[in-house]
Amino acid sequence: MSLRQFHLTILLLVLSVTASAHEGAGIVGGFSSGFMHPLLGWDHVAAMVAVGLWGAILGYPAIWVLPVAFPLVMAVGGALGVIGIPLPGVEIGIAASALVLGSMVLLAVRPPLGVAVVLVGIFAIFHGHAHGTELPHAANPLAYALGFVIATGLLHLCGITFGLLTRWPSGKTLVRAGGVVIALAGAVFLVRAV
Repeated sequence: MSLRQFHLTILLLVLSVTASAHEGAGIVGGFSSGFMHPLLGWDHVAAMVAVGLWGAILGYPAIWVLPVAFPLVMAVGGALGVIGIPLPGVEIGIAASALVLGSMVLLAVRPPLGVAVVLVGIFAIFHGHAHGTELPHAANPLAYALGFVIATGLLHLCGITFGLLTRWPSGKTLVRAGGVVIALAGAVFLVRAV
């Protein structure tokens, strides 16, 4: 085999791997696409971190109930998007989630747990619907959903971890400042969505 044939063979192998990576087919493509999608959308990152922060502020059991309720309800919204049921104002709902949840953290709002779960669940429907309608056509829907639910849970854990700083007086200030940043980002997202 000549050096030129060797280079051509390597080039073809590399291109074949790249082509299958962009296809999004199968369990790996669907999972990796779903996992990366929430992490690359700042509106989603802001809202998911806010859910964890707010749960930490509310304490037990909200610290775990809110981050568990969100991906469960988000999966329902995702299913609605996959099967094509329209949901008006999805981008506005997603932007409002960062604004509202960031404000809840900033103001340390402490509603009854049921009210907090319903509020988080409403926003979860919008986030899930967006993920469901943006599902790559070649991706495995179950693997994609699993990926975005796991990534969402990890973002919640980031919020919870940061929210645990509320145990100290200076930590409360930092967490509330995080709420300011998230609420301001939500306001920017909302202006862009409208």
